[in-house]
Amino acid sequence: MELGQTLQRVADLKFVLYRRPLHPELFCIHESRHLERGTYQADIWVMGLSHVVTVQSAGRCVTEVTTEDIEVLPQNGLVTTFPFRGERDHLEKLDDGMHYILSTQVERMNRNLFHASHRDLMHYGATRGMLVKFENWVHDDNLVPFSFIDWELRDRELHVQAFHSFPADYTILKTQSIFEVGPPPKPKQSR
Repeated sequence: MELGQTLQRVADLKFVLYRRPLHPELFCIHESRHLERGTYQADIWVMGLSHVVTVQSAGRCVTEVTTEDIEVLPQNGLVTTFPFRGERDHLEKLDDGMHYILSTQVERMNRNLFHASHRDLMHYGATRGMLVKFENWVHDDNLVPFSFIDWELRDRELHVQAFHSFPADYTILKTQSIFEVGPPPKPKQSR
């Protein structure tokens, strides 16, 4: 089964980081974007209430994945994985000059605060980035689960903010990622 076909639960989601691209056939991609800047290119996929971001530069690659089932993902190129719980920061300084910085937050709210946050994010997401609504997964409160991904392209950095809304739990998963491509490593000189 492709990842992202059914409604995920925030408690089941995990973060996965790779040093390679992943094949799109692993996922049920609801919407995607291809981005290019002078020194890198990136692909962003929304699969249900989860996402994949792949950044490639000068033969180097970093892929961020949020998913509920890591068992179907390859082990080749896996850097790290952990469950989403509370708040967490993560930094990977990769030996090829790329750096990856992640900040995550699982925010459980009361009903009123969630309704206001849901409304504000839906309104903001309608004007920028990628907003993917899942009408067939509507909760009792008639709130539509959604994924909203926004990004900022810089010369040697890609900043990505993702918001995944889980109305059944009054929870929003937020991730903020920075992919720093830096200059490619210099080849070693032979003597």
